Amino acid sequence: MMLSLSLAEARRLALAAQGFGRTPRGTIAHKQLQVQIERLGVLQIDSVNALVRSHYLPAFSRLGHYQAEHLDELAWGRARRRRLFEYWGHEASLLPLELYPLLRWRMRRAADGQGIYSQLAKFGVERRDAIASVLQAVRERGALGAGSLSSRTEKAGPWWDWSVEKMALEWLFAAGLVTVAGRRGFERLYDLPERVIPADVLNHPDLDEAEAQRRLLLRSADALGVATERDLRDYYRLDVTDSKRRVAELAEAGELLPVSVQGWRQVAYCRGEPRIPRRVRHSALLSPFDSLIWERERTERLFGFRYRLEIYTPQAKRVYGYYVLPFLHHERLLARVDLRSERATGRLAVHAVHLEEAVLSEEARLALGDSLRALAHWLGLDGVWLAPSVSLRGLLG
Repeated sequence: MMLSLSLAEARRLALAAQGFGRTPRGTIAHKQLQVQIERLGVLQIDSVNALVRSHYLPAFSRLGHYQAEHLDELAWGRARRRRLFEYWGHEASLLPLELYPLLRWRMRRAADGQGIYSQLAKFGVERRDAIASVLQAVRERGALGAGSLSSRTEKAGPWWDWSVEKMALEWLFAAGLVTVAGRRGFERLYDLPERVIPADVLNHPDLDEAEAQRRLLLRSADALGVATERDLRDYYRLDVTDSKRRVAELAEAGELLPVSVQGWRQVAYCRGEPRIPRRVRHSALLSPFDSLIWERERTERLFGFRYRLEIYTPQAKRVYGYYVLPFLHHERLLARVDLRSERATGRLAVHAVHLEEAVLSEEARLALGDSLRALAHWLGLDGVWLAPSVSLRGLLG
């Protein structure tokens, strides 16, 4: 008989797998941060900086006040401290180094023009000369940004109006022929993998595609707790055909356990017999790109919470705001908070708070206020400012 989970059990299982409910006390050590990121298996990177770069937020939401510099060291620091690398995981991502061998098949496909943007694939066929020239420049000069190589004289335009050199670097990056050695501001600095990736990782024996995909799906299952095939596939953005075949193989081998979840039409999977917490007590503001909520249909199934980004929506058509963070309180998403980090005035600006219910309990209201103050403190801001339209009485005490 297939194991059945209530929706509340599935929610607790998912929250625990994502690292919620275990907030440590005292100073967050470098190792604790590393363990948390390895638990998640991927941090999505996004360029929007209205609050803070998105990849810094998931660890704060789970651990509390940590040193963002520690994450920089894990991602772009000296070789002995580096534990992460950049690649296409769930979109542009930071990933634990042990996943590097599991993504070589994606690099090989990219080199063949598969699984990348059509414009980039076309460039890879038509501009082999530019690609060879840029690769040689990186080989000779070390870590380089696209700006230092660009030969264009006209001003850059909107998205995808990249220079030839930027296109070449992005193709080389997708194909695994260069990797990200560091960042200057938010600009990637590219170098040869052998100068960045540890030798034991780089020289790991190649895995065939099927085995690598199975291992990625198992990592997804660990990070999600309970998940449909679509959820598992989305975590590392696998192809539909590959994912369905690999999930079936893992289920047949007993490495994924099929379960039914109350209200879910699709079969879900767990990594073995689930250990479900009796409750999850945690309050946090979540990045729009947090792995708990980035698969929007799953967020609706788990929390009854319909969430869409409005960053690229014209202001007059926005419903909730420009940069909206869901507020998690214990096991529910109770509010949407439109936030900005206003460095010039030294304040965390709350432009709007939209509640999911008519009334927020006193406990939840106090927790939201505490979360806002903690976020401001972590960001080095002097305090929290509420827009006049925010009518949640007593939010900040």
